[in-house]
Amino acid sequence: MSVSSREPAIRVTAMPADCNAYGDIFGGWLMCLMDNAAGLIASRRCRGRAVTIALDGMQFLNPVKVGDEVSVYGEIEKTGRTSMTIAIEAWRRERHREQSSMVTQAKFTFVAVDGTGRPRPVDE
Repeated sequence: MSVSSREPAIRVTAMPADCNAYGDIFGGWLMCLMDNAAGLIASRRCRGRAVTIALDGMQFLNPVKVGDEVSVYGEIEKTGRTSMTIAIEAWRRERHREQSSMVTQAKFTFVAVDGTGRPRPVDE
């Protein structure tokens, strides 16, 4: 995934309420952003509700600090009958700089569901 050629699914500024006592952003906050971005992509693809059922392991490569711009990019890698696998990358950019660095990446699996929460075909 090339950052310069893609629009982010989500872009936010890391704020003090999102960090621990050392000034680093909580990993759970970042995972939440990534899950939200994947959910937006999944819902658009299946034209309805989709729920997270799994994600693969994550490794944090760089810390995110208060004031950093965090951009989350994603693309669908695979579509099954009821499920979608979405590759997600999170990148950080210091507030007054141009260079970005990848923070983490993961693959999220979503299932399209109907109004009762039961799996339904993605292309329904």
